[in-house]
Amino acid sequence: MIGRRAVTLAVMATTLCAATVPPQTTTPAPQAGTTQPDIIVSVEPQPVPAVYVPQDKDERGLWMQMEEEERKLKTSNFVMREALLNDYVHRVFCKTVGPECASIRIYLMRTAYFNANMAPNGAMQIWSGLFLRTRDEAQLAAVLAHEFAHFKERHSLMLFRQAKAKAASATFLAMFGLVGALFALGEISALFRFSREMEARADALSVQMIAKAGYDPMAASRIWEQIGAEADATAVARNTKSRKDKNGGMFASHPPTTERLAALKALGASTTPMGRPILNREEYRAALAPMWASLIDDQIKLNDFGATEYLIGFLATDGWTPSLNYARGELYRARGRPEDLTAAVGFYRQATQGSEASVEAWRGLGLTLLRTGSQAEGQAALKDYLDRRPDASDKAMIAMLAGV
Repeated sequence: MIGRRAVTLAVMATTLCAATVPPQTTTPAPQAGTTQPDIIVSVEPQPVPAVYVPQDKDERGLWMQMEEEERKLKTSNFVMREALLNDYVHRVFCKTVGPECASIRIYLMRTAYFNANMAPNGAMQIWSGLFLRTRDEAQLAAVLAHEFAHFKERHSLMLFRQAKAKAASATFLAMFGLVGALFALGEISALFRFSREMEARADALSVQMIAKAGYDPMAASRIWEQIGAEADATAVARNTKSRKDKNGGMFASHPPTTERLAALKALGASTTPMGRPILNREEYRAALAPMWASLIDDQIKLNDFGATEYLIGFLATDGWTPSLNYARGELYRARGRPEDLTAAVGFYRQATQGSEASVEAWRGLGLTLLRTGSQAEGQAALKDYLDRRPDASDKAMIAMLAGV
């Protein structure tokens, strides 16, 4: 998770972080090439019970606070309210988990890191950085299924009860305010780490769920391959060692990438999908299209050139689209070296070609040309942008730069 607090009390939420580090546990990790223990894979998931009713005053107080924080969350400026994307995510979730999706509320949060979490009251948060790091609908379904599996198994409640049993009353009550704050930030699971057994169980159930829904059961393992490669790309660009298998930081609540990847590959290979495996890559891209420029802008602001270049490149495995060339242009323009600006101009020009041309590419092209001293050509590109996007939020500034 993003949170890095060394707190021993385990509170409620369930999290998938997409590049992991092992939890502190003495349970032996599975070795590469081995399958998960039979007890994990073979046990059938139990139906989600009726809405959980808190059992005592401490739990009731905590539940009430979480519900209050969820009410606040609904009005947060960080909630992405774009109807097409929200409807799409809900459809994928319901397709993946079935009728049990009805009681779950999903909030898409504009935060540029890969993260998802789910509280036991049925509130799920999906951070926007996840959408750049999942390549297709099947991978998105794998993330949603993993979160729901933790919820279905009541893993966070198990940890909550363990913490309550061990903690003094005053200590337990003191954590209420912290829980509310972390829930609002989407970092509530920073308070605990799931055991390897819990993670393995959630992985096994999620692979079963996506396969039953018709998705490719290998989708989950591909996410981990991509996350590991992204960490490597960051390390190369910064001339440091990759942290993809390190303990701590943003992935402290999950097993190491290499061992989890091996386990997920074994699970995927041994699981048969319902019919031809579904990826739905084009549908996924179409759902992201209205938010694409914002997603790229947020990612570039993380100031991680290596990771961003890798992300754009792996999304272009099937070919460079105008939206991907626009993203490359934005990345190189942001770094701003003379050779970067020259490259950015080329990327933007490619992005303005064809029937799926990126409107924002004319904006980027114009701004870059102005920086290189090509004023007339730059202003012409900015005018083209305004013609194509007359209701642009930055219309006043661009019009001034375009000299209109």
